[in-house]
Amino acid sequence: MDAPISFPDVERLIVDNLKLRSELAGAIVDNRPPAGFDGTQKAVLVSRTGGAWVDDLHLDQPLVELEVYGPDKTAAHALSLLVRTALLQLRGTVYGKTVVADVVETEAVRWFPDFNRPGANRYRTTVWFSLRPA
Repeated sequence: MDAPISFPDVERLIVDNLKLRSELAGAIVDNRPPAGFDGTQKAVLVSRTGGAWVDDLHLDQPLVELEVYGPDKTAAHALSLLVRTALLQLRGTVYGKTVVADVVETEAVRWFPDFNRPGANRYRTTVWFSLRPA
């Protein structure tokens, strides 16, 4: 009998790693906005938006979208570039029982107004991960 599949939580992997980055100190990093969030705080919101499990290779290949906010457009952009660098540096790391085999940016940092939060300054990035059991 095959061992049960254990899917890694890519959102938690990213959140936990980004929270350790000194250059992101002072930014909210989570997979959901905090209460009262209006989009003007420094924040990184992480969401798995797709991807698939490749059974024969025992790989999870999630697509992850990161929404990066700041008090103004310049600050949001600067924070998004730091996040972009940090994500690409996850390649080859181990998180619990998961190895980050690869990280590929599928859509680079782009300005994306948040019409639900009129004062918000937001950039989005989409990243593809390849995760395998350690």
